[in-house]
Formats: sequence, C-alpha cells, structure tokens
Amino acid sequence: MTAEPLPRPAISIRMATPRGFCAGVDRAIQIVERALERFGAPVYVRHEIVHNKHVVDRLRGLGAVFVKELDECPDDRPVVFSAHGVPKSVPAAARARNLFFLDATCPLVSKVHVEAERHHAAGRHILLIGHAGHPEVVGTMGQLPAGAVSLIETVEDAEAFQRPGDAPLAYATQTTLSLDDTSAIIAALKARFPELPDPHKEDICYATTNRQEAVKRLAEAADLVLVVGSPNSSNSARLVEVALKAGARDARLIDDASHIDGTWLEGVRHLGLTAGASAPESLVQGVIDALATRFEVTIEEDGGARETVTFKLPRALTA
Repeated sequence: MTAEPLPRPAISIRMATPRGFCAGVDRAIQIVERALERFGAPVYVRHEIVHNKHVVDRLRGLGAVFVKELDECPDDRPVVFSAHGVPKSVPAAARARNLFFLDATCPLVSKVHVEAERHHAAGRHILLIGHAGHPEVVGTMGQLPAGAVSLIETVEDAEAFQRPGDAPLAYATQTTLSLDDTSAIIAALKARFPELPDPHKEDICYATTNRQEAVKRLAEAADLVLVVGSPNSSNSARLVEVALKAGARDARLIDDASHIDGTWLEGVRHLGLTAGASAPESLVQGVIDALATRFEVTIEEDGGARETVTFKLPRALTA
C-alpha cells in the first residue's frame, strides 16, 4: 500500500510594492539594448551597467562587452557609461579619442553631480556621505578637483572630520543609502556644523526610499525577508539591513532562487519578498516557484507606493 504524501506546510508570502527595477535602471538597460539594435554588436559598456549579475549576463549574451576602463574599448565601437555615473575625466578621454559614447547615468545621480558642482562654484567644501569605492561615489567625487570633497561613511567619520581651513561646508549623499543611517550621519554633522545647508531635494532617490519603506512594512510581520539582488548592489544590501532593523526575525540577500538555504525556512510561516532596484521581476517569480515546490503558498501584495517615473533615452537612440 502506497503511503499518502505528507501535506506540505503552509507559507504566506507578502510581496513588497514597489520592488525591482527603478526608472534609472530601466533606462540604463534600454540604452544598451537600443545601442545593440541600432549599431550591432559589440557595444562596449564601462563597468557593469547596473549591479545585477543576471542583467549583465543577459546583455553580454546579446553582444555587450563589459570592461573596467575606457582604454579597453576600440575606437570604432559605441561605448556606454553605467547608470552609476563616471568621473568627468572619462567622457573627456572619450572625446579626446573621438569615441561615440552614450551616458546611461541615472538622472537622479546626475542631479547630485550638479548640486556638488554648484556648491563647489560657491566656494564650499563638500561632504559626501557614501561608501568608499562604490562607482557612484567615485563618479561624484570625480566631478570636482582632488581635495574638494571629503567622504563620510559613518557617524564616527562625521565626528572626526576636520574642516579644511575656514571653508564653508555643504553635503551630498549617495543615492542608494539607508535613510535611517544617513539621517544619523547628517544629524552628527549638523550638531557640529549647524549652518550646513540641505540639498534642494533629497539626494537619496525616490526608488530607494520607496523600497526601504516597503521592506519596513514587510518586516513587521515576517519570520524571514528575502531580498532578491546581487551582493554588489548597494540598494539591495541596504534593504536587508532595513528589514532587520525594522523587526524581521531574519533577512537574507539572494542572487536568485538557487541561493536559498533550506535551513532559513525552518519554522517560517510568514515570508516577506522584495527585490533591489536592479533585480528583474523574473527572479522574484523564480523564488515564488521554488518555494511552491516545498510549501502551500499564498501570496499577498503590499499596498505600497505606485511608481510612475520614467526617464527619456538619449536623443542618439530615438532620433
């Protein structure tokens, strides 16, 4: 007599809204895709177009060639600069070689560049809150002469910073930081330098803010929060941190469903699921499909912010 299969345990999945691609990421990917359609392969891309392994691998399969520096690009093929932005020296070098290039820098990162230049023109020394070595930070610092920007990574950095001479100060932030952590750093800076002007508009972008607020809602009732995103994605890593601080019993960053460790799921009945701004929705669906092989799954969508922002593509791809 064949034994009846044991019933699968139930798990409820609450899906964050919004999640996944933001307008800047969507625009950057479209720029590479349109360039390949219009100019044929190969199209060279300086650095990863966005920080997601699956996105990069798919574009590589279409004919994109990812390089670290401009000198790896031939003179006769298009070059795309990543969504994170580049130092001013990079387009200057491209122009010196008469390269045809497309700038996929997110317009919200470009806004930070403009703010930094405005402060520098006004004679202010700039405090950039961000993570050392991140391409966005390298790009923002590279908008200005050496020594014009000081990087502040932590509250301790803010407390230890020494003003260069009597220069007035201003601050800017990387667009993908944790809102709460950044607020603490800004508070520490303003406690020492009350005159610090705030940016005209918040530097941390709308997509980062919305995804962090959504993951806070998930964390309130979650035994486990899974964040789909690559390890080098700053905004994805911040979502894990935000979930844990908001009360999730556990939170994990996964590149895709194959990275789920079964031991994480032991005793989990309420799971929150979200994705960083550079992770495609297909990977989220892959996680649901994987969980459905082990659990009786019910799905609830979080009633979060609905994003309608879009950014125009470069004229060279639409004319």
